[in-house]
Amino acid sequence: MPKISAVVIAQNEEDRIGTAVASVAFCDEIVVVDGGSRDATTARVRASGARLVERAFDSFVAQKNFAVDRASHDVVLSLDADEEVTLPLRAEIQDLVGGTSLPAAGYRIPRVTHYLGREIRATDWYPDWQLRLFDRRRGRFEGGLVHESVKVTGPIGRLKGEILHRPYRDEAEHLRRIDRYTTLWAESAYRGGRRAFPGFAEAAAFFAFFRNYLLKRGVFLGAAGLKVSRLNAFYVRQKFVKLRALQAAAASSA
Repeated sequence: MPKISAVVIAQNEEDRIGTAVASVAFCDEIVVVDGGSRDATTARVRASGARLVERAFDSFVAQKNFAVDRASHDVVLSLDADEEVTLPLRAEIQDLVGGTSLPAAGYRIPRVTHYLGREIRATDWYPDWQLRLFDRRRGRFEGGLVHESVKVTGPIGRLKGEILHRPYRDEAEHLRRIDRYTTLWAESAYRGGRRAFPGFAEAAAFFAFFRNYLLKRGVFLGAAGLKVSRLNAFYVRQKFVKLRALQAAAASSA
């Protein structure tokens, strides 16, 4: 039976790291890579019995691949500190690895976000498929400054059990995250040669709201669906507003 290494990255997650670690207690080892926490995260990791490794954070891709490399076993389950493995997913993974090897190179897992007091099972947020269970000999994390993901060589399966995601403690944190991620996205997109024409940000935001609220059934979640749809549209708008700002700055300095 193949052994599983759970790998978790964390930074200033003292209120959530315990839940994340406890949810992967069924794995054969748990490795937590801390990126320089200034709170009690590292103390709580040590108290949990997980193996703590400290590394200054530089990027999500580098940090997650570093965590994968520190694992003792080739079958890896990757988790963020604001996530937890649900009981149905735990049972499904345990059944899956009952043989001599992982049947596929990797497995995509649906992720459901808990926000505004409920699970958001609509909009662009659901099902948020994440490839998190994989054979590290056949896969690595890839990506830009944001939105990293695992790329594997070989067949990919899907699991039914979910990862529960609690990304925002409140709306203020959500807005701060939007500001940070849209800045990173714009910088990466600009360096990659992407450009946006006037009015594109507004048009993209309109279609994002239409997709989230109507096509992706946010309307059926009431006030929560409306707010998530609006914030998702705002995220899209900010990406392209910031990209246009970089274009304007480059043009003025030329």
